[in-house]
Amino acid sequence: MLTLIFLTFVLAFIVLFLKEFVRTKYVAIISLLPFSIFLYLLSFLPTIKDGTSSLIYTTDWVPSLGISLDFKFDGLSVLFGLLISGIGTLVYLYAISYLKGHPLLHRFLCYLTIFMGAMLGVVTSDNLITLFIFWELTSISSFFLIGFNNEEEESRKSALWAFSITGLGGFFLLSFGIIVGTITGTYSISELLNHSDVLKDSPYYLLIILFLFVAAFTKSAQFPFHFWLPGAMKAPTPVSAYLHSATMVKAGVFLVARFTPILGGEFYWNTILLVVGGVTMLFGAFHSVFRKDMKGILAYSTISALGLLMFLLGIGTELAMYAMAVFVLAHALYKAAFFLITGIVDHALHTRDINELSGLRKHFPLLAVTAVIAALSCAGIPLTFGFIGKELIYESGLHFSDYSWILLITGALFITNVFLTASGFLIGFKPFFGKGMKKVRIAHKPDWMLLTPTIVLSFFTLLLGIFPIIAYKEIILAVFASLNREVVEMPLKIWHGVNSSLLLSGCTILLGSIIYFVFKKWKNPMCFVQRFDRLAPQHIFSILAEKFRLLAYKYTFIFHSSYLRSYLAVIIVFFIGLVGYKLFTDVPLRVNTTGLSEFRIYELVVFLITVVAVIFAINTSSRLTAIAATGVVGYCICLIFVFYGAPDLGMTQFAIDTLTTVLFVLVLFKLPPFLRFNNRRLQIRDAVISISFGVLISIITLQALVSPADKDISRFYAENAYVLAKGKNVVNVILVDFRGFDTMIETIVLSIAALGVFSMLKYKEDEEELEN
Repeated sequence: MLTLIFLTFVLAFIVLFLKEFVRTKYVAIISLLPFSIFLYLLSFLPTIKDGTSSLIYTTDWVPSLGISLDFKFDGLSVLFGLLISGIGTLVYLYAISYLKGHPLLHRFLCYLTIFMGAMLGVVTSDNLITLFIFWELTSISSFFLIGFNNEEEESRKSALWAFSITGLGGFFLLSFGIIVGTITGTYSISELLNHSDVLKDSPYYLLIILFLFVAAFTKSAQFPFHFWLPGAMKAPTPVSAYLHSATMVKAGVFLVARFTPILGGEFYWNTILLVVGGVTMLFGAFHSVFRKDMKGILAYSTISALGLLMFLLGIGTELAMYAMAVFVLAHALYKAAFFLITGIVDHALHTRDINELSGLRKHFPLLAVTAVIAALSCAGIPLTFGFIGKELIYESGLHFSDYSWILLITGALFITNVFLTASGFLIGFKPFFGKGMKKVRIAHKPDWMLLTPTIVLSFFTLLLGIFPIIAYKEIILAVFASLNREVVEMPLKIWHGVNSSLLLSGCTILLGSIIYFVFKKWKNPMCFVQRFDRLAPQHIFSILAEKFRLLAYKYTFIFHSSYLRSYLAVIIVFFIGLVGYKLFTDVPLRVNTTGLSEFRIYELVVFLITVVAVIFAINTSSRLTAIAATGVVGYCICLIFVFYGAPDLGMTQFAIDTLTTVLFVLVLFKLPPFLRFNNRRLQIRDAVISISFGVLISIITLQALVSPADKDISRFYAENAYVLAKGKNVVNVILVDFRGFDTMIETIVLSIAALGVFSMLKYKEDEEELEN
């Protein structure tokens, strides 16, 4: 799997450089990549479908830290992997036609491929650290996909909001992984199954699950983090169909499901999921019927479906686990179809407002059929796979373990499904039936690459609805076993007889239809919900973001004055205060000069030269003289290194001082020739800080002479530099091997700084070109 994911990322960047090929008719061949992954994942079904076994592939990465590239294939990971690759194949075909002629199609396909590889990494990772890395890659790649139309301000804002919220979740996921790894001593998710009791009995259990939930809730758009998802509808339709129906938004659901066998079953776990999932599913379902934009309706119905999945995980019974697995698949099929249908309508008519759409079945008969099938599945009509899922959902509520809560839980599920049914009808029926539009100007007729994905999704919705045993035997049983750690036979059937679930389904369809007929005639239902915008989480988050921006501005104004001397002053004062306090309170100060060598005449000469150079540097009004005096101070320090047996250090210092002086002189050509000190108080402040710092360093140096030296560390480096790292220069070995992470991070920081400087220079050059 590591090779497959690696090749996916490599192919993503290859596509980026195939700009001319992407414009040809052969570009559809790119869809063979996700289709090949789909076939590869199908090959695991014979091994895992009975639910008794799983496959784990391990590759050491950083064994000293317990980090490895482990990939696990069980029912849960394969189900999500099949959705990612299967729907991904359809989205590739759809996107190639939908964005045909777009000058940045190659870039879009690159982003899409990176996202697909990252999602496959998320659902198959069996190591907490690698899971986090892939998790963050999904956030980064989705940022570029959501903001693909970057010339539009709303697209940029939506991408930033999505990245900010999901990025926050990534921080909590990393914190969760570190805490769990510290407690159990392992980052392997499979091994954590054996430490379940340790984690549940830990005093940090509540903190652990809260960190996990924040990560999952932000990614899966749970209330109050849900508002980024409707905003993300500014993305092109293929992005919405892929990310926001079947893949990224379900990553949070996957995360909670993956850790349910490890951390689930406890009061806090179930209660939090029930409350947050319940609020989210009701909120999203209610708001979905008030939207008139087709993507807006789909966004809020998706939020509701995600809340419903979390709610089922909170119920936590065997029936609920089955219902969750079935609904993940059913929802992905009909919701992806809805998004693709919406894109075709928008592409053809340049509008998504259902008030302006009617009677489109005459112009798009095949598309109308697929829309009706998706709507029927959303409503849970028999012979669609959505019906199987809704039956199990109601069964989960009716068989809740605590009888006193059955009415409340089942009622919440019922209300949610009623509004979801109505929203599905608004998408599937309203644009295609009724009186035909007076003037229909079809800008783009859908070709086979646009229609085929919707037909395929509708076909599988009906196939699995008529023959649910296929889904049950091939994948659902294995998913349930990966969640429950036991195999329990609960075959999926079309007909269970007349029972409470069937009656609830009938009432759902009836009430949903009534609400549909009411809202399809309501021209502007948004006026009802807009009055509550002040209480909306997005409004509150926006206020907090603005307050935080003002705080950052004030902080920057105080501590980042753009003067290097101010930055150095803050750092040095902090060092003086911290080290000085520790030195004078905890260290018995002693000064012993008996062991010092005699003061030699050439040392005195170098010392006097240094003093004179310092006086010149701080008093001259000439910049060139100040630079030259500073260089003299540096060369005097080089001589001191040589005097005391460190010629290599002296040569290094000499090279650095020479280079620095030359660079300063080059910079002087762009600056005024003379210094102007206008504030004597700042000079006095800097002098006090400098003298204090020098005195502190002197005291530390004298104290070090009388303190016992522990040379274990230096001895270790000296003895192992050649043995372990095959290097004879101990300093270089420490920098490259023993402290390799420090050097790597410093290199990254310098690289980022260089890119920033280059960007600013390039930006200035572009501005100059425009002016000319």
